[in-house]
Amino acid sequence: MIKVSLEEKLKILADAAKYDASCSSSGSTRANKGGLGNAASCGICHSYASDGRCISLLKILMTNCCIYDCKYCLNRKSNNIKRAFFTPEEICEITLNFYKRNYIEGLFLSSGIMKNPDYTMEKLIETIYLLRKKYHFYGYIHVKSIPGASEYLIKKLGSLADRMSANIELATSSSLHLLAPNKSQDKVENIMALIKENKSSAFVPAGQSTQMIIGATKENDYQIMTKSSSLYQAYHLKRVFYSAYIAVNKDKMLPSLKMPPLKREHRLYQADWLLRFYNFQVDDLLDQENQNFSLLVDPKANWALNHLEEFPKEINQVSYNDLLKIPGIGPKSAKRIIKSRKYYKLTITDLQKMGVVIKRAKYFILCNGKYFLNQNYLKRNFIEANLILEDHSPLKETAKQLSLFDE
Repeated sequence: MIKVSLEEKLKILADAAKYDASCSSSGSTRANKGGLGNAASCGICHSYASDGRCISLLKILMTNCCIYDCKYCLNRKSNNIKRAFFTPEEICEITLNFYKRNYIEGLFLSSGIMKNPDYTMEKLIETIYLLRKKYHFYGYIHVKSIPGASEYLIKKLGSLADRMSANIELATSSSLHLLAPNKSQDKVENIMALIKENKSSAFVPAGQSTQMIIGATKENDYQIMTKSSSLYQAYHLKRVFYSAYIAVNKDKMLPSLKMPPLKREHRLYQADWLLRFYNFQVDDLLDQENQNFSLLVDPKANWALNHLEEFPKEINQVSYNDLLKIPGIGPKSAKRIIKSRKYYKLTITDLQKMGVVIKRAKYFILCNGKYFLNQNYLKRNFIEANLILEDHSPLKETAKQLSLFDE
């Protein structure tokens, strides 16, 4: 390993961490006990909070040295790349300096596997222990747990961090064995089970997350979403993150993609949102005959197009769950509709004021028995063409932050 300056280490190990998508809003409320920082419930990550604030964290690896040789990973042991290693004290120094300069609100820390899983976990624990106990840093800390480490070390790490993630990597064990033979989904899920079983408010208070790589192997969207759904149900995960495969290595076992499947990644995130907040099931969205999402329309609109016999729905009468199935209506606007229609009959204008995306919803609703066009136009080809045209209109904003809080 080359001896390099702290600044050069930061460049190497921050760049090496960029492929890990599983850092997210904290949901934690760790109090300040006379030290530095707070982990506010609005969250810590490179993203946007519900109030529009940009929130950030220092995202680094402890080291990009690794004893594993995962085919898809830039840091695999067989790659000839610059290697570096942070000591626990160096990570503390960088984190505190960045925090005091108001560059960050917290830390996301992961690592390549050094020597063995237990040794790596011990180094991560030493780092976070120093931050918490020596430097009294009470800001948000998200740490990547190391599958295969002992239960004692996992519990110790969980008592210090706000959130932990254990990456499942791929949707099936056979694919993981093919591309990452040193890793095991069973070991990952053992960590998830351990985190779920520890219900203390001081143990991983912001919950756990995981990540799947999309496009490195042949799993279809149905297999991916089925795996995500099972993880949510079994381990109460906060998030499953989907990371479009980026070809950073040349290997005969990897696909040759000209571009990462970013549109597919986006569709999986949209479908994931439907599972968690819209009461959809995987089998509502996909099945054995239709195993992949349409790249032309979003999963919710596609479901509605496949079930036009259920539409249009009278906005002043249908249940909350039925409102959630209407494209353009999210949980917040559905609740506003339920509350407001107790007092008066809602119109299109009322719906617009409530945040309903009328340009999408209008094809699927009635307002006081009125359809926006003649119901002869309630046909798949017509509606789908208009939705696609709207989604790809040159008049639309070309750079718009996707809202994660309402449609």
